[in-house]
Amino acid sequence: MTTATATEELSRPGLGERLAIVVSDSVTIAKRNVIKIKRVPDVLIFSTMSPIMFVLLFAYVFGTAIQVPGMEGGYREFLIAGIFAQTVVFGATFTGAGLAEDMQKGIIDRFRSLPMAPSAVLVGRTVSDVVINVVSLVVMSLTGLLVGWRIRGSFLDAVFAYVLLLLFAYAVSWIMAVVGLLVRAPEVFNNASFMVIFPLTFLANTFVPLENLPTVLKVFAEWNPVSAVTQATRELFGNTSSAVPVSDAWPMQHPEIATLAWVVIILVVFVPLSLRQYKRTVSR
Repeated sequence: MTTATATEELSRPGLGERLAIVVSDSVTIAKRNVIKIKRVPDVLIFSTMSPIMFVLLFAYVFGTAIQVPGMEGGYREFLIAGIFAQTVVFGATFTGAGLAEDMQKGIIDRFRSLPMAPSAVLVGRTVSDVVINVVSLVVMSLTGLLVGWRIRGSFLDAVFAYVLLLLFAYAVSWIMAVVGLLVRAPEVFNNASFMVIFPLTFLANTFVPLENLPTVLKVFAEWNPVSAVTQATRELFGNTSSAVPVSDAWPMQHPEIATLAWVVIILVVFVPLSLRQYKRTVSR
């Protein structure tokens, strides 16, 4: 081994130091994105107005036509868990839209010129968008309480329900990161994500019991990850009824485990894909 090679080996940072650099850079990017939300409050305002609109629309319009027997709060208690799941999934799209916008404005090129970990851009982006989902969940919870929704489970179960929602949203944000890096334009991303997420959140148990769906759609909905997180949240909040049958499908019988499994699967698949796509994008 030559002296130059030995010096290079000694100067190369170890695993712990590299992880510390990634964490530090990710925190910096996350702060940048949170500050951006503060300076452009329109994003936060409209992201919270949308779930309020959905809660009021479904509670007072569809709630008069859809009956859920055996629930003290009726359809409104059945509804809220579905609205939560839909909103956090839509909230995860900010990751892809933000990346597409940053690429269009050349900000990603500026990041590339800085001495920072490449993965920090994606980690910081996904983490910062959790803040939007937290705010949305707070606003939706308050709106739900106003329309008659109540948490009938224990405090710890309710906390676990919120944690599951945020974990699922964080996992979905990595899917949106891949899409955002591929389309490279916010307008295209909005259309592409809407075409996927909208039917995914409606072909589930978000707004109607699975028993009301046709056979083919029911099978799809039973294995839909959105159905798993919705059912888990609904059970943890205590918003279920023995009069509403639960599907025999495994994800519906074990929704908490199914939700965690989907989170792990999505992260294992899409974190490497997004990192690889990011490296391809910045190397062009």
